[in-house]
Amino acid sequence: MRCLKTISLCILFSFCTTIGKAQYITVNDTYTAQNLVDILTNKSPCANTSNPSVTGDTFSGIKNSYSYFNSGTSNFPFTEGVLLSTWSSTNSVGPFIRNQGGGSSSWKGDIDLDQALGIKSINATVLEFDFTPLTNFVNFNYIFASNEYQDDFPCRFSDGFAFLIKENGPTGVYKNLAVLPDNITPVSSENVHPTISFTNSTGSTSGCAAKNESYFGQINTSPANTSPINYSGQTVVLNAQTNVVAGNSYHIKLVLADDEFEYYDSAVFLQAGSFTTKVELGADRLLATNNGICFGENYVIDTKLPASYIYKWYKNNVLLIGEISPSYTVKDAGTYKVEVILSPTICIATSELKVEYTPEIVLKNTSLFQCDENGDGIAIFNLTKAEAIIKNNNGNLKQMFFYENSFDAQNNQNQIINPTNYTNKVNNQIVIAKVSDNYGCSNTAELTLSISNKTIAPLDPVTVCDDDGVSDGIHQFDLMAVATSGQFSGIGNNIFVTFYSNPTDAYLEKNELPFLFKNTIPYQQTLFVRVLNGSDCYAITQITLFVNTFNPPNFEDENIPLCEGSALTIAVNNIYSSYLWNTGATSNSILVNTAGDYSVVVTDTNGCDATKNFHITASGIATITGATINDFAGNENSVELEYTGTGNYEFSLDGSYFQDNTIFNGIASGNYLAYARDKNGCGLSNPFLLYVLDYPRYFTPNGDGFNDLWSIKNLDLLSKSTLTIFDRYGKLLKELGSKSTGWNGTFNGYELPADDYWFQLTFADGKMIKGHFSLKR
Repeated sequence: MRCLKTISLCILFSFCTTIGKAQYITVNDTYTAQNLVDILTNKSPCANTSNPSVTGDTFSGIKNSYSYFNSGTSNFPFTEGVLLSTWSSTNSVGPFIRNQGGGSSSWKGDIDLDQALGIKSINATVLEFDFTPLTNFVNFNYIFASNEYQDDFPCRFSDGFAFLIKENGPTGVYKNLAVLPDNITPVSSENVHPTISFTNSTGSTSGCAAKNESYFGQINTSPANTSPINYSGQTVVLNAQTNVVAGNSYHIKLVLADDEFEYYDSAVFLQAGSFTTKVELGADRLLATNNGICFGENYVIDTKLPASYIYKWYKNNVLLIGEISPSYTVKDAGTYKVEVILSPTICIATSELKVEYTPEIVLKNTSLFQCDENGDGIAIFNLTKAEAIIKNNNGNLKQMFFYENSFDAQNNQNQIINPTNYTNKVNNQIVIAKVSDNYGCSNTAELTLSISNKTIAPLDPVTVCDDDGVSDGIHQFDLMAVATSGQFSGIGNNIFVTFYSNPTDAYLEKNELPFLFKNTIPYQQTLFVRVLNGSDCYAITQITLFVNTFNPPNFEDENIPLCEGSALTIAVNNIYSSYLWNTGATSNSILVNTAGDYSVVVTDTNGCDATKNFHITASGIATITGATINDFAGNENSVELEYTGTGNYEFSLDGSYFQDNTIFNGIASGNYLAYARDKNGCGLSNPFLLYVLDYPRYFTPNGDGFNDLWSIKNLDLLSKSTLTIFDRYGKLLKELGSKSTGWNGTFNGYELPADDYWFQLTFADGKMIKGHFSLKR
């Protein structure tokens, strides 16, 4: 500690010349407790102080930790005032010098401060005195400054100070006024600081987020040698204040101390003359702060001061003649001021209060009419239906509440819990509607609950045809057409109609049906219609929905062929009320001689209709124009017929067996007559001759008269074809013409042995067919 002081002293000497020229505060630590109290109160006659005392530095012997200060030529916020510090107060003179500290472990703390802040204080400086206020409010201005606004210190610790006040007497308890405007948080370097970020010599970084930064004034570490005070940081000008009782005696204790360690000192600067008493009238009653007075209400401005004082009241700076009481009742908006001459001293205190009134809440009394299910005068009402009318459609009003009488409404008790389902007690019962505006003001209106005695005869039934393609007696009805029909024209101009499936739902307005409604009971269903005149129930009536089905037999679509050159009659039963063909005919049948689509719409006695469609297709005798033949393939020989025609045909190669397919497979060689027959009965085509060629796979020339020659059947039909026979070595054995009867298995008169032989058939168009066969003996 001695080393630190020596270094500090050396620094002070090195800056001696600079200090003499810079703009710093000046400090005089020779002032007494009475001197300091007089500076704080400016010896105001409105501040009756007594018993001042001051304690502080107990170890230095020649310096005090309390003093008078003056801003001199500096820019310090206070021109002059009282300084309390945790070291020699003369050390508070600027500029800021880093790492200075003072104090001693022998310089004790303060137990009241410890209790107020929950700390273990040391090096306490205390200025205290008794005070008897003449008004109901005291306050003073101060700045807290500290060398703990260095590095990351505000994140970890802070010196403590408190402005303690209590009423003199055995029951008085100290209250700390050195708090932020929330009246809870003590002012300290831990509770008031900007964002802290500190990097030490090893490169490690520490810090913490800003806290109540709006109350922090400035850091004094830069630029160097410019701070009016020798503290690293300070708050903005803060105000300590409290309500008091005029005439009562109070003890005030202003105390500052280090917390546990004497290093890094702090100070409190108290503005001279700022310790004042004034008349406290409370906060302005302004609409902008949601604190206005409700329209029609009186507001009492009360000084809460003795009646023995002299009072003058002003409205908008105009003296209110005859108003000399400690309070004044406000009835309209304005700026109100009170001037109080306090006694027994000659002290004048003034205060001003602005008063604004909220707009008038204009409500409208109205009625609700409900339909009575059983005629007993009792019904269930939805009170909220009247809300828009009661509010005069003022969207700035808040939720509405209902009460059974004005007393409950005024006292906010026994609220109607379920206003959407309220059962009246008697017919024409009056309930109270209470509504508030955005300022919290309220007004009430009367809502009369009446029973409607109107009746409406059942509505004309709605009859429809079941024309949705499914004959189930279910249909989609357009109930909007009913609601907007002329059946309600004589009731009024503000009619609303809703539909329900049963009378209970209609009465309770539950389970309302959609306007596009499919009946849930097939063929016939009765709905219950609630008719509203505005928001009131006018009457409940009925309407019956009928669904007629018309599903005539044999009305499926028909496909009918029409043979070329002929005509036919198409018809439906002659039992219906009317007929209309797409040809314009109105009989039950028509004669058609051309193919096409025909339809007839028939109508029954209920006006329901059904449509039958006839698809007339042309048909006629076919012409076979050709055939594609695959021959010389044995069991795989096939024929595909080619034809023209508009009918539906079947085909045959023998005139007996007919098939739908034009392809015939597995055809034996031979000649055939092909036919096409119209399935619709329009006739048979002319025959078409075709040939299927093939060759024998073997022959047996043994003279028994059976299979003695090898030949190709019907080869004579191919007059320009050539047939040659070879042995297995390719030697030509025989050449046969189209007229040849066949080969007998000889060559130059000699019988050839049993073996396989080859042939080549060449047609006139150059096409060749090759194969082989066996000679068996």
